[in-house]
Amino acid sequence: MNKKAKKRLKLGSLFFISCWIIFAQSCMKFRISDSKARAAFDAKGLFVSLQYADVDGIKLHYAKSGSDTLPTLFFIHGSPGSWDAFKVYMMDTSLLAHFRIISVDRPGFGYSDFGSAYRLAPQAVMINKIIQREANQKPVHLIGHSIGGPVIIKLAQDYPNEFASLTILAGSISPKEEPKEYWRYLFMYTPLRLLMPGAFKPSNDEIMYFKKDLYGIDTGYAAIHIPVTFIHGDADKFVPVKNVEYGKQKLVNNKNLKIIIIPGASHFIPWEHYDVIKAHLISLMALH
Repeated sequence: MNKKAKKRLKLGSLFFISCWIIFAQSCMKFRISDSKARAAFDAKGLFVSLQYADVDGIKLHYAKSGSDTLPTLFFIHGSPGSWDAFKVYMMDTSLLAHFRIISVDRPGFGYSDFGSAYRLAPQAVMINKIIQREANQKPVHLIGHSIGGPVIIKLAQDYPNEFASLTILAGSISPKEEPKEYWRYLFMYTPLRLLMPGAFKPSNDEIMYFKKDLYGIDTGYAAIHIPVTFIHGDADKFVPVKNVEYGKQKLVNNKNLKIIIIPGASHFIPWEHYDVIKAHLISLMALH
């Protein structure tokens, strides 16, 4: 290859990388605008309330559907993601007949200080302030998917008298089952982080935080006496089903522990096995 060809190759590579960095900051944010969300609910003849709350100087965003006179299903998404991961549940009229449904953009995602990464403890504190803001003196059931699992565990440990139940969907709660993933350090501490698109950047950072934070909640399970349900697929390649066995051991003294293993199911059970999840949520009415 002659000098001119090498120069063109270098310039072309720099141009491609520059374009990707610019593109990466604007794509794959895994969120829906409020206007599109309202339009989707309007098309179903439903109302959704889209809220911003100032929590310790940080604006958190969340969505609410259903009557404020009913018990609450409070959904917490995984990583990456946003509140609309549970939009289908919030539109389900048979659920709305019995529950108010709230889904939050976790700190760093959606429209809640997008792009930042927060550790487990401050996330739980901030999310609980949303829960208190929406308190209606009715039971609150927490539902967490994937990384949302340890978030609701932390909430239940820190505020043991505030919630009616926990539902952990494919929850990543066991520090023993966390893969090493040393490559994540490169995208956290080197210029390679500039190449990570949209929500994958805060996702990568918080996953690194959570790998350590899981040890911090390891000794607090004895404080959880409310009903806990694990729902997990035995073919989950992202979060091994062994997380359920870990949870079972940690909650050995909990008399209200329920486990549902879905044969052949992947990590995406909230959407691929909607009927199973919905049936469980409906069953929570018996706790009131």
